[in-house]
Amino acid sequence: MKKEIANFDYYNPTHIVFGKNRFSDLADLIAADKKVLILYGGGSVEKFDTLSKVREALNGRTIGEFGGIEANPTFETLIEAVDLVKREGYDFLLAVGGGSVIDGTKFVAAAARFLGDPLDIFGNGVGASKPVKEALPFGTVLTLPATGSEMNSGAVVTIKSKKAKVSFGSPVTFPVFSILDPELTYTLPERQLANGVIDSFVHIMEQYLTYPVGAMVQDRYAEGLLQTLIEIGPSVVDEKNHDYNLRANFMWTATNALNGTLNKGVPGDWASHSLGHEITALYGIDHARTLAIVLPALLTIRKKEKFDKLVQYAERVWHLTEGSNEAKVDQAISNTGQFFESLGAPIYFSAYDLGEEVVDALVSQLEKHQLTAISERGDQTLEVSRAIYTEALKSK
Repeated sequence: MKKEIANFDYYNPTHIVFGKNRFSDLADLIAADKKVLILYGGGSVEKFDTLSKVREALNGRTIGEFGGIEANPTFETLIEAVDLVKREGYDFLLAVGGGSVIDGTKFVAAAARFLGDPLDIFGNGVGASKPVKEALPFGTVLTLPATGSEMNSGAVVTIKSKKAKVSFGSPVTFPVFSILDPELTYTLPERQLANGVIDSFVHIMEQYLTYPVGAMVQDRYAEGLLQTLIEIGPSVVDEKNHDYNLRANFMWTATNALNGTLNKGVPGDWASHSLGHEITALYGIDHARTLAIVLPALLTIRKKEKFDKLVQYAERVWHLTEGSNEAKVDQAISNTGQFFESLGAPIYFSAYDLGEEVVDALVSQLEKHQLTAISERGDQTLEVSRAIYTEALKSK
């Protein structure tokens, strides 16, 4: 079968404002006549003066605030922000936080202009999946590198009433701008730093580790980003190590991991995210840590289907050049799990006091959300997903 890159369009309008002390740029990035709603999560942005710097930069404008967006942003909370936007007439949104706050802000921006039931924005078995055709403009101040949401148009939201994590995306939900100041990561604890490294790593893997199509640029780009995370990850998660260049490379890697460049013209496999989302929805485990559980198990179970790319991954990313291809692949999968563990993220359910009971519950959720034929080829059935969850039950 001939290997060739598929046709693609590439569009990314987000203005990246990268570096130290860029808060003052907000005055130029947001028009003076805009009524701005600042959205954020918990108290950390207040505690570490991030919000005060934003307020200072927007001095003279009409601003309001909406806090309390969760680490897994919920539809129920975000609808309150939508109501506030409509009631008070805000015409520009500013997300100050990590991917969850930015994802939540994308939903608020879309829902504020959406005609009909906001659940229909998602589909995913919870709504009618109607396209988002317009949204309020919004910008971001990134505090936690992880999701790439600061430079893409997608979002993930949790619907508590349905125990579901759902997603949407639209060409109109790219941020207008994103401020990326690596020094903002100095306030992050080790767990969040590790989560950011893992989330970024898996984002890259899901666009890279499928099957070869001759995409030399995308492959080398992905491999370079993976090698960067492997090299800097253990130092990044040391919360006392405030090496600016280290954090700058981490932040930019996380953004490039999911800004729409790596997936152009190549197949993608988002099965790790699909399986991980169900773990978070049922058991509340951090999103990145569910990926650390799922990915090594998925690579083990799907080794045959991904074999050619796994060999490439072993040789180019982990520099495994001796022994059979089978041995190199097995070692690369093992190295992946060990990398996650070195960051403090367990790769088995048993570390979270979860046992065999999770398998039926999680597979049932996949079926309910119509995730019955996933992966880059659409051949990951519920039984294959069951085998992956079972593989992740306990350490060998």
